[in-house]
Amino acid sequence: MGRKRVFRIGFAGLAAWAALSAPLAAQDTGAWRLAPESDLSAMLDCFEAAGQTLVSGHRGGPTPGLPENAIPTMDALLMAAPAIMEVDVGQSADGVLFLLHDDRLDRTTTGTGEAAAQSWATLSQLKLKDNWGWVTPYAIPTLAEALQWAKGRTVLQIDFKRSADYGKVVAAIRAAGMERGVILIAYSVEQAAALHRAAPEMLLSVSIDEPGDVAALAAAGIPEERMVAFTGTRLPRPELYSELDKADIEVIFGTLGRPPRSIDAVIARLGMEERYAELGKEGVDILATDRPREAAAALAEAGRLPKAGQCGVSRGE
Repeated sequence: MGRKRVFRIGFAGLAAWAALSAPLAAQDTGAWRLAPESDLSAMLDCFEAAGQTLVSGHRGGPTPGLPENAIPTMDALLMAAPAIMEVDVGQSADGVLFLLHDDRLDRTTTGTGEAAAQSWATLSQLKLKDNWGWVTPYAIPTLAEALQWAKGRTVLQIDFKRSADYGKVVAAIRAAGMERGVILIAYSVEQAAALHRAAPEMLLSVSIDEPGDVAALAAAGIPEERMVAFTGTRLPRPELYSELDKADIEVIFGTLGRPPRSIDAVIARLGMEERYAELGKEGVDILATDRPREAAAALAEAGRLPKAGQCGVSRGE
C-alpha cells in the first residue's frame, strides 16, 4: 500500500478521534459562545468580578487531525470549552491576510519556502498539516474568513507576523465589525503605541514584567483601560497580578511553550491538572495554553470556568 493511501486512512481515524475528544456533555449540548454585549473590556471585568478564568487556545487549540490556525480546529475547541483563540496573521506577496504561525510553509502545510513570498493563489491551494505531520483536508484560512467565523462566537487574540501590515489588519477587523471581539498582541512599547494609533478602540495584549511597565506604556499614549497584561510563560507572579488588579488590568499568563520545560508539559507529565485552577486563584484572568481542554476541565472542576448565562457566555446548537 502506498504511503499516500496510508496517510488518508490514518487521517480519517485521527479526525474521528479528534471529533470525539471533546467531553460527551459538550457534544450533547452544542458549542460555547463568547459574545461581548458592549465593550470587550467590560466582559473581561465581568469574568474577573465573578472569579472566573478564561482559557485561550494557543494557535487555535490544535489536536491530532486538527491543525494550528484552522477554523475547524477552533470550532472543535468551542464544542469542548468556552475559550478565546490566539491566532497568527501573515500577509501574502499580493496583500492577502491569512492565518499561519511559521514564516516558512514546510512544517504546517504541504508547501515549501517563505509564506510571505507566495501569492495567495499559490497559498490557497495548499493543505494544512497537523502537529504530528498528517496532511488534513483543510486549507489556509484568510483573516477575513476567520473574523467572519469568530463574530458572535469568540474573541480572537491576533499575533502579527512580520509580513502583516497593521493598517490592513485593522481595516479587516473593522470591515468585519469585530472591533469588540479582538485583542491585538504587542511585544514592545513601540509596537503597542503603533497599534493603538491604528486602532484606539481595540484592546492590546502588552508585555508586563513589572508595575513600571504600565507607566511606560501609559507615557506612550496607551490608556490603562485598553491594556491586557501578558506576564510571561515562566514563573507565576501573584504580587504582580495584585498590582495589575489594582489598576483594573486583566492578567494573561502562558503555560504554553516547547516541551519538556513548558508549564503545560510539566503539568501533563506530573498529572497536576489542578495547577490550572490554582493559577486562576493566584490572579490569572486568561490562561494561554497548548492544553485548553485540560485547562478548562480543571477550571470547571474548581468552579472557575465561565458559565452559560454569565458575562456574555452562552451555549447551544
